[in-house]
Amino acid sequence: MPVVYLLRHGQASADAVDYDALSSTGREQSRLLGVELLARQVKVAAVRSGTLNRQRDTAAEAVAAAGIDLAPVQDPRWNEYDHMELLQGHPLSRDASVQQILDAALHRWTADADATGAWTAFRDGALAALRETADGLGAGEAALVFTSAGIIAAICASLIDPEGAGFVALNRMVVNASITKLVHGRGGTRLLTFNDHAHFESGDDRRALLTYR
Repeated sequence: MPVVYLLRHGQASADAVDYDALSSTGREQSRLLGVELLARQVKVAAVRSGTLNRQRDTAAEAVAAAGIDLAPVQDPRWNEYDHMELLQGHPLSRDASVQQILDAALHRWTADADATGAWTAFRDGALAALRETADGLGAGEAALVFTSAGIIAAICASLIDPEGAGFVALNRMVVNASITKLVHGRGGTRLLTFNDHAHFESGDDRRALLTYR
């Protein structure tokens, strides 16, 4: 049965001038992600990523660590939503945390089909990219997709519920360089495991690499 692995990028550089770059922690997370994929002996037939630097660089680090001789194919449908635009468009009280503001903005965004950044276009683009990727795989083959929390949450929420009602809650939980596994068969694509990050739980050094942002 074909398998698609949705892999979140490593930690970005939140405090730097350029957010869209892996931090030193993000690079180590990406390397360990590749080590984990190598240990799983995944039969990789395709590698995909968004066009964002943090996604492409995670792919490069992980693929190298896994010894995979395939160049990632970039597709903007795997790109994250613009969180800065959402935050600017949905200001809340100064007493609220950034996460609370973002969650509220996402709730409003997903409820407004005409909002800038169109939630439905974002979700449907991700689902279309997933279908094309899964349909291109043969029996027993796997695709690696290096993407972001929003894409992973949108796809998983839609697979669980057609309305995608759990998107915001799932989005909040996705760990950097985590593994979400989807299986594809005659009945369509199904969610098998979500947000697997066991590769960051085998020792204190690795536990220190567990991040959500």
